[in-house]
Amino acid sequence: MKKIKICGITDIKETEYLNEAGVDYAGFVLFYPKSRRNIDPGRAKEIMAHLDSHIKAVAVVVEPAAGQLKEIEDTGFDMVQIHGRISDELLSRVRIPVLRAFNVSDLSEFEEYEDKENVIGYVFDAQIPGSGKVFDWSLLQRLPKTDKLTFLAGGLDAFNVRDALAATEVDGVDTSSGVEWEAGAGKDPEKIKSFVEAVRGYTSEKRL
Repeated sequence: MKKIKICGITDIKETEYLNEAGVDYAGFVLFYPKSRRNIDPGRAKEIMAHLDSHIKAVAVVVEPAAGQLKEIEDTGFDMVQIHGRISDELLSRVRIPVLRAFNVSDLSEFEEYEDKENVIGYVFDAQIPGSGKVFDWSLLQRLPKTDKLTFLAGGLDAFNVRDALAATEVDGVDTSSGVEWEAGAGKDPEKIKSFVEAVRGYTSEKRL
């Protein structure tokens, strides 16, 4: 079954939508003021406490400093998703599982992380992460096979996620703006429900 990650959670109310829909991961943007979804670790911890136990909480960060990574670990996140640059030395010190994120300009670099045990998977995103823009999914077909988890992000919603899954061989999908209200003010429960139904329905069809 394909994994589902809903990113950019900012409110306790939104955990109800995730719990009811039965998603697998909840993403929280931290230490990135440029994002309107940015929250502080303390607030994230309050929200995380309302997630069902099977939903893994993911801290989403850009070029994090050592102190920020420690705060993420101390907050109780299940894993961290890292965008941008990070040194091998700092990465080796992360004590929770890592999802390494790439955009279309550096997709091939994921091979550099194949031998890093704490990197359990990859997120393939658009040129500008969080922009809600799709990219050419066929680019992923050129990448070497990996045994680690793979997630597709970038402009996914209930209307295009089946096409995205059909065009790729990823293990899961990741969305944020695709399940938000048109005005961008938080998550829309109906869009989350439709997104999950589209993914689960596709997975069921593939089994037939």
